[in-house]
Amino acid sequence: MSVFSKISHFFLVAIFAVSISAEYKLGRDYKLIDNPLPVKKDGVVEVTESFWYGCYGCYSFEPAVNAWAAKQGSDVKFRKMPVSWAPVHRLHARLYYTIESLDLDPSTHSAVFVTMHKEGNMLQRESSVKDFLSKFDVAPEITEKYLKSFAINQKINRDAKQARQMMLTATPMIVVDGTYIIENRGSFADMLKVTDYVICLLYTSPNPRD
Repeated sequence: MSVFSKISHFFLVAIFAVSISAEYKLGRDYKLIDNPLPVKKDGVVEVTESFWYGCYGCYSFEPAVNAWAAKQGSDVKFRKMPVSWAPVHRLHARLYYTIESLDLDPSTHSAVFVTMHKEGNMLQRESSVKDFLSKFDVAPEITEKYLKSFAINQKINRDAKQARQMMLTATPMIVVDGTYIIENRGSFADMLKVTDYVICLLYTSPNPRD
């Protein structure tokens, strides 16, 4: 991105932030995390969605948040973070990271949601997960290897630690730069508008955590 483009982008987000500053309020529409996660000061804002495949709200939110993420530039990094509160959550988190580790088509995640919420198969057993991934030409022994891998276990433990620090209590929730948390208090469209606003805050405020 050229210097001119960066200046233009900064100017536009500043106008956007000012235009809606009266609409969104700290403490009502978004909250400041008491113990923010450390973030890289590299000019890139990280946006994290906490989710669970078994959450119908996450299933409904999936098309909107994916479309939103696809429109973001290189200055916004989006990632999904599966929750792992209970054994079934951990199994589904392992499924998520297995799909990622095997570099399966991103549509596989949507297929998980459809399997659960349209077909009624909640994939609550490891055998069900193996059967599901076999439809994508993943052998059961490969699925088992990844589900129980040290690398995936590390990712789940990392996510669980971050979720506790950020006090994530529901899905879907969005965390912006490890600092601000946004819940669904109206519509998913509004949730993403608040996300855009908070990103603008991080661009326009010299000390947004203060």
